[in-house]
Amino acid sequence: MMILSSLRQTFLRANARKPGAPGASASPRPAETRATTIELDIAPDDPLFAYLQDSAGALDVERLALDSPALRSIKQAGAKMIVPLVSQGELIGMLYLGARLGEQEYSSDDYGLLNNLATQAAPAVRVAQLVHQQQIETQARERMEQEMRVARLIQQTLLPKQLPDLPGWRLAVHYQPARAVGGDFYDFCPLPDGRLVIMEGDVTDKGVPAALVMATTRAILRGAVRSELSPGAALERANNLLCPEIPEKMFVTCLYMILDPKTGRLQYANAGHNLPLHRARDGVTELRATGMPLGLLPDMGYEEKEARLAPGDRLLLYSDGLTEAHNPQNEMFDFPRLRQLMAAYQPQMAIIDCLMSALREFAGAQWEQEDDVTLLTVERQPAPARTLIEFSVPSEAGREIEAMQQIAAAVRELGLPATRLERLKTAVAETTMNAIEHGNGFRPEIPVQIRVAADEGELVVSIADAGVSRPIPNPETPDLEAKLAGLEPPRGWGLFLIKNLVDDLRVTSDKGHHIVELIFRLGEEKNG
Repeated sequence: MMILSSLRQTFLRANARKPGAPGASASPRPAETRATTIELDIAPDDPLFAYLQDSAGALDVERLALDSPALRSIKQAGAKMIVPLVSQGELIGMLYLGARLGEQEYSSDDYGLLNNLATQAAPAVRVAQLVHQQQIETQARERMEQEMRVARLIQQTLLPKQLPDLPGWRLAVHYQPARAVGGDFYDFCPLPDGRLVIMEGDVTDKGVPAALVMATTRAILRGAVRSELSPGAALERANNLLCPEIPEKMFVTCLYMILDPKTGRLQYANAGHNLPLHRARDGVTELRATGMPLGLLPDMGYEEKEARLAPGDRLLLYSDGLTEAHNPQNEMFDFPRLRQLMAAYQPQMAIIDCLMSALREFAGAQWEQEDDVTLLTVERQPAPARTLIEFSVPSEAGREIEAMQQIAAAVRELGLPATRLERLKTAVAETTMNAIEHGNGFRPEIPVQIRVAADEGELVVSIADAGVSRPIPNPETPDLEAKLAGLEPPRGWGLFLIKNLVDDLRVTSDKGHHIVELIFRLGEEKNG
């Protein structure tokens, strides 16, 4: 019998019992046979295949006139009779018989018996095929699940158990493996001089091969740490060691950074990994450095760059499981969206929490995670603000001049340039006058409270009044032509003027006060 499976056919050659053997007869029954097997490949376009599929019963091999390599092989094997097994219009196998050991030819009764046998055997053979295929698929699925468990165990075992404790810095990591395990990894390695090596990488492919390549890459990079190599040299060494060993069509993207916690200096090189994002006071920038992924081509060079993380700055490293996530409409989360979120997020919320919340909202409740999501953030905490002066003035006309003079004296130690100092004095006077007039209604018994504080990066002047019943409007550009034509009152320039004098303006309210914060970044000159 022949069972069709992946076009490899197995033929069972049935022979009648030898004459004289017990139970032998002149017309042996097909069931009284012994079988031998041969393996034969039948090409999908072999004429015999289509012919048998359309045949209605047993066929005499000698009467078949087909230009068929398979038919020639069957004849060479000594077959005289072919019985196709057809189920639901599909050829699923065949029986073939050799010559009868007696002198008689196959009779019409033999043909009828064989045709009945084929009719009954075909459904049974089909069921057996399906059961066998199901067993194969089950075994493959169990093997794959076992590989996934091993791969995940490798990953989780090699990832750092705790984050480094750096005074003045905050590090955070989010690692969310997909159901199909990939090869994301991250690592932290201290250097003898107090600097910290930070790594993040992603191995292509999934399962055990990716996990093993991840483990190998991590070990190679840790060797570079022990040798105290620069970022570019570390990646170059890792690439040359991986190239001869890495499986075909696999590679590793990797970021290698060295952070000096004392100065905020960051040296880095990039082997084709996602661009890290640096959130500073003046916006978000990408830390770019050119370099091929590890394991593709030997003797590659890796560009080294430097950046500085100032107090309050934040750095984000991430894998493509974030940017390449899809929503139900098959849209990607993508890099521009991530950059926009980094620019817009408020420091009161952790970056990772903000990004994962945005990802869940984007992907929806039925999101099927396609790849590992790894997020790593490095934040330099701002130094505690130092109060330079704190006082109050009665809500009387002219008291804004007194406030301006006290603040100018208090900030003298900061060495502000003359133009910056004049901007500060004007903004303070205008804000204090607004608090006296609009907030406290010129009531001397209700003071305007003022506090001036500074840290390494900025000067903050907080001016509070008691006018909680009257919200402070957002600063809008005044209509100059309308004011000149007398269509609008000449006043109303206050908040517009203040906003253009300072680097940042924050307006908040608590239970009893309106608070306006005038923010000047130290070491910067505001244009205009």
